[in-house]
Amino acid sequence: MSEENVLSAIDLRYSDLAETSCCLSCGGAIDKSQPRPGEVCVDLGSGRGNDLVTLAEAVGPEGRVHGVDISRGMLAKARKTITKLNLEEQVELHQSNLEYIPLKCNSVDLLISNCTINHAADKGMVWKEIHRILKPGGRFVVSDIYSLQPVPHEYAEDPQAVAECWAGSVTREEYITQLSDAGFKDVQILEESTPYDKGKVEVCSWTILGYKTGGSSCCSK
Repeated sequence: MSEENVLSAIDLRYSDLAETSCCLSCGGAIDKSQPRPGEVCVDLGSGRGNDLVTLAEAVGPEGRVHGVDISRGMLAKARKTITKLNLEEQVELHQSNLEYIPLKCNSVDLLISNCTINHAADKGMVWKEIHRILKPGGRFVVSDIYSLQPVPHEYAEDPQAVAECWAGSVTREEYITQLSDAGFKDVQILEESTPYDKGKVEVCSWTILGYKTGGSSCCSK
């Protein structure tokens, strides 16, 4: 399964859903993120832009909000909303996959994401990118899913199943290892669901909180 095929499937599915479906997320990271005036915030997998508006209102005119999404349809919908609300000077949109977030090192106070990271081909790289762009003391609040057992290869390699927000999930143990390898050691679980069926596996939804500790990251981006 190529990354290009997965990204194409995700773009197609969520562009189609941009105008037709009201609820796509597995969690409510925005409700637990507590953005503060003047902060720089990122919504990873920003979709239609509803959370971007909430973040912009919370951080005020001195703050800055970035939305990152791969779906052209979702970005187009978000851009209409941002323009309608006159938030163009405060909110910036980026079309990108999750493994290469187009922001500078140590530049972000808060990152949120709702049921998006499970789509990524290299989830460990996504978490390293989150660690890279956060300022020392910066935080993430992420809602996502993990699987109770490894997803069978035939589905994990199916771009359509990955785009449907289940076949890209990893086990809880693997998820925690990816967080630790990226530099997030003391991650708090804010909420966690009971297992439920999703596609061909059982999954759990959770919302987690972590901080970037230590000094600034050294990088060339």
